[in-house]
Amino acid sequence: MSRLRSALATAAAAVLVLTGCTTGPTGGSAARTPVGSAAGAAGADPAAYPVTLKDAFGTATITKEPQRVVTLGWSDADHVAALGVAPVGAPKVTWGGNKNLSTDWFDKQLATFGGAQPTRFDDADGNPIEEIAKLQPDLILATNSGITKDEYAKLSKLAPVVAYPKVAYGTPWQESLETIGKALGRTKQAEQVEAKTVGALDAAKAKYPQLAGKTFIYGYIAPTDLSQIGFYTPSDLRPQMLTELGMKNAPFVEERAKGSKEFYLSVSAEQAGALKSDVFLTYITEDSEVGVMTKDPLIGQVPAIRSGALVATKDQKVGLTMSSPTPLSIPYMTELFVPLVAAAVDKADAA
Repeated sequence: MSRLRSALATAAAAVLVLTGCTTGPTGGSAARTPVGSAAGAAGADPAAYPVTLKDAFGTATITKEPQRVVTLGWSDADHVAALGVAPVGAPKVTWGGNKNLSTDWFDKQLATFGGAQPTRFDDADGNPIEEIAKLQPDLILATNSGITKDEYAKLSKLAPVVAYPKVAYGTPWQESLETIGKALGRTKQAEQVEAKTVGALDAAKAKYPQLAGKTFIYGYIAPTDLSQIGFYTPSDLRPQMLTELGMKNAPFVEERAKGSKEFYLSVSAEQAGALKSDVFLTYITEDSEVGVMTKDPLIGQVPAIRSGALVATKDQKVGLTMSSPTPLSIPYMTELFVPLVAAAVDKADAA
């Protein structure tokens, strides 16, 4: 997943973090077989075409139901599968994925309608144009990606490309779902999926009412470089998901991110005391890193860390449910991640 890798590279320079099996056709002679549809689910609405979709780089006109969909965005494949369509190509999920270089939630959804696993390609160094061309796509989706203008131009020669609407990697799951629903001629299905997903979020808010109004900072502290504290801005999907659960970005984050299009910023550890929030969330690779943070004379002064209201996620699968929120991953997130946040809020209330 390019965004996780690029984020890892970015944070490595600043703080060091962020972020299968090939079963589909790989040769130039790949048969142009139709995509699969969920059993019992309605297919594309013929009246949906032609449809023109606008994005950050231009417009894409789709004249008929796509038969071979390739996804580039790190959550686009989930949205496609949620609508009962099996993409023929998608990036490898190397951070938080399973042994198939996929995710459990994506695989489970494919199984509901007998969809074939997509060809998984490596996008660590950018989108592999030649590999994508071999998949003979008739639609390329990149609604939540970091696709470049140059890649967009090259890929548009292969098939219509639907990129992100405004900010790279910052498209809310609802907007991706709605856009992809239009592209696949499944607007009604997208509305149904969205309503069901919102219901899952509402249920989580009802189960954990203590989250309402609580402030948070979703950050990262590299154990090998305690001189800086990184944090995700409101344009990132992680904070967006927490706000959907009723929480609020810390005033410090709101102020520092004002006017910025960056999804990740950092400050000197000397400002630790100013990072006031009810809870602090971060990633770790070893349990010992929690002790490193709490005992450090500067990092340990982050108010939420000092009070013990810390969510330190080591399980990459759990972390991925937040960094890649989709209708397929959100139910896992409410089960695996939200309870950790609620427990941290309880500690903040008790402090």
